[in-house]
Amino acid sequence: MRGSLRPHPHPRNMTPEEWQYLAILLISIPVGFLFKKAGPGLKQWGAAGVGVALTLLTCGPHILHSLVTVLGTWIIMETWPRSCHALALAWTFLYLLFFRMVTVLGLPAPTPFTNAVQLLLTLKLVSLASEVQELRAQKETDPQKRPTVGQLLAVPSLPQVLSYSYCYVGLLTGPFYRYRTFHDWVHQGPARVPSWEPLLLRARPAPLFGLLFLLSSWLFPLEAVREDAFYERPFAFRLFYMVPVFFAFRMRFYVAWIAAECDCIAAGFGAYPVGAKSRAGGGPTQPYPAPDSPEAGAATKYDYETIRNIDCQQTDFCVRVRDGMRYWNMTVQWWLAQYVYKSAPARSYVLRSAWTMLLSAYWHGIHPGYYLSFLTIPLCLAAEGCLESGLRSRLGPKAQQAWDWAHWFLKMRAYDYMCMGFVLLSLRDTLRYWASIYFCIHLLALGGLLLGLALGGGGPGRRGGGARSEAKTLPNKHPTPPDKLREE
Repeated sequence: MRGSLRPHPHPRNMTPEEWQYLAILLISIPVGFLFKKAGPGLKQWGAAGVGVALTLLTCGPHILHSLVTVLGTWIIMETWPRSCHALALAWTFLYLLFFRMVTVLGLPAPTPFTNAVQLLLTLKLVSLASEVQELRAQKETDPQKRPTVGQLLAVPSLPQVLSYSYCYVGLLTGPFYRYRTFHDWVHQGPARVPSWEPLLLRARPAPLFGLLFLLSSWLFPLEAVREDAFYERPFAFRLFYMVPVFFAFRMRFYVAWIAAECDCIAAGFGAYPVGAKSRAGGGPTQPYPAPDSPEAGAATKYDYETIRNIDCQQTDFCVRVRDGMRYWNMTVQWWLAQYVYKSAPARSYVLRSAWTMLLSAYWHGIHPGYYLSFLTIPLCLAAEGCLESGLRSRLGPKAQQAWDWAHWFLKMRAYDYMCMGFVLLSLRDTLRYWASIYFCIHLLALGGLLLGLALGGGGPGRRGGGARSEAKTLPNKHPTPPDKLREE
């Protein structure tokens, strides 16, 4: 039968690179327990040594790309301290362009691992340059002022920058973390910081996610979408197919990011007292006692929110598109909010989001599918904001509950749709698939936007929602955690 759900004759298996990623993540867990017991010197230089060895093993001579990026950023911080944030952002992002075009210049193509190192290093160095600029500006205006929570204590030297850049924790898969998080870990004693219990709790769903990934990618391989025979299938089948593709995509990243978080937890990396109210990527937001200080009693509880990269429950069950963004790749979302969104050349939430999504697509790569997918998000955000203020606000409590269920369903379909561009990558394959389902999400979002505007709704702004609004989940389904990415 044309529409039968039979496994593809050439189902997708894990690539050799994916097996290597998994092996590195699993081996890093026992390595983390060893570093947790180490002193500051061994932590700083031992972790960097492991990172350099790992980079040489997976990248070979392409390690030069990361080294050049680090040295260039350090020169910028030393030479132009008052404007090093913008210059470092320009330098690292321009180097990404060169890095992706090396084959055009006749240079050998970097390995996939080199690309991963380069992406995460870009985030680290831009963050560090911003904090160095902030610290030096403060020293000029008020030298006696004490550093605020999470701020640099001193401008790091070149060896310290290198140790932060090549620390094995998060080197290939994330999570992103600031220099201060790295510094706190180096000088943190192992006495009271827990590892085993939070690690086992965090790792618990990973085997199930892994099995679901293998099963869904076997039954619904992405390769099928690139074949002519796929487009002879009924419309309903083509429309449905994006659902299991995005499901497999989510399961794959859930496993990888949970394993990466477990690497951090094993080493005690990113552990802060619960009272510090840490944010994913950003770290503590409230004063807190050091783990080994007299003020930190034995009853002090710790969490690993600083290195939390995925909230699987909220990703799947939050209601809105903008909330789904917050709980996916959370440390990178914090970085984008802090260093791109806040400095965007626009005041509108939707336009600032468009600018952020454009740079996010560029950071991911130069494949057209990234841009097609990421730049669909602002249209969905605009439609979502207009419909919420123009239509949902007029409904009664029960009708709002029904609306939220419908909103959640459409949010998931929007992400299914956008995921196809992210995984198909090429312009031809992405547009071919979207055209086969009549660009339904684009048309639906455009129709929702026009309806919301006709009803007097406005886009998500400062007071009506947007980046400041609380995350919403399905009614009576899951509690809403604190919004980690809300703007101050």
